[in-house]
Amino acid sequence: MQPSGRPENVNPDELAPARGFSHATVAGDTVWVGGQIGSDKTGKVPEPGDVVAQFARAIRNVATALHAAGCGPEDTVKLTYYVTDLKLYKENLPAIGAPYREVFGRHYPASTLLEVSSLFDPDALIEIDAVAVRPA
Repeated sequence: MQPSGRPENVNPDELAPARGFSHATVAGDTVWVGGQIGSDKTGKVPEPGDVVAQFARAIRNVATALHAAGCGPEDTVKLTYYVTDLKLYKENLPAIGAPYREVFGRHYPASTLLEVSSLFDPDALIEIDAVAVRPA
């Protein structure tokens, strides 16, 4: 647990600046990773329209936030995927699997996939959030 006993916000320099949110919050041994899109360090989505490239960058961003919070992908207990085009996501599922395995290997935590009408960044096709438990 954090020395103060209060939740600690984690915002690694490798991710876009957090303004009005935190990339991750740690409370006790639990880590909540806020929604990560396929943005680069500047906050821009460099691959508009490319769901595979955006997925790859978003899942790496999740891993970056997890590592900054003291855990890794293997400590993840829940992933939630928000996609703006379910058909496009399904059509690209085999290609999406490769970047997933690069980050998570064969670790498959509980997951939910939701189709949404839009995301905050109009260029974003996918957003991923996570819950993890830090190792003892």
